[in-house]
Amino acid sequence: MNLHVARCAAGLLWLLAAVFIAGEANAHGGLSMEKDYCKLRIGTYVMHFTGYQPADGYRKEFCEDIPSTGATIVVLDFIDDVLRDLPVAVRIIHDDGNGHDLESATVFHVPPKTYPMGTFSFDYQFQQPGNYVGLVTVGDGNQQVVGRFPFSVGVPFYLRHSSLAALFAIGFGVVYGIWRWRRASKGAAVA
Repeated sequence: MNLHVARCAAGLLWLLAAVFIAGEANAHGGLSMEKDYCKLRIGTYVMHFTGYQPADGYRKEFCEDIPSTGATIVVLDFIDDVLRDLPVAVRIIHDDGNGHDLESATVFHVPPKTYPMGTFSFDYQFQQPGNYVGLVTVGDGNQQVVGRFPFSVGVPFYLRHSSLAALFAIGFGVVYGIWRWRRASKGAAVA
């Protein structure tokens, strides 16, 4: 492969990676990483989100995808003080893509309650790897706001980021096709 084709391939792969990373930054709904901590946005309200897995010895905290199945602790700290006076409910649903009703898809639910100390934590034992959606509801009656954030549990990196793998495969295919075409063109010119 000549230098020009190699540079084109490298540029294409960097472009594809940049497009993928930009898409991934918005893929987790209301969760974002800012200044080394995770913020969960629910309408205009903001909570600090932290997750731990005791089997991991509490060494690593996470705020998006959960590394493995098993015991998981989630802590929500209210950044906005007004949340201390509002009922907060949490629901985790298994997202199998079939669009089941909310109740049958629910794997964990904490009914609405106020948390005057400004912090809320819960433990859950994830039994199955897969895709889930967290729903945090703030308020009551007609004044409810729901934050929705999709996440995966125990899904290997290469499966969570299959779109990245697909982009790299397409990029490699394009580069290989250009290389083969140029090679064939040179061979025809010599003959």
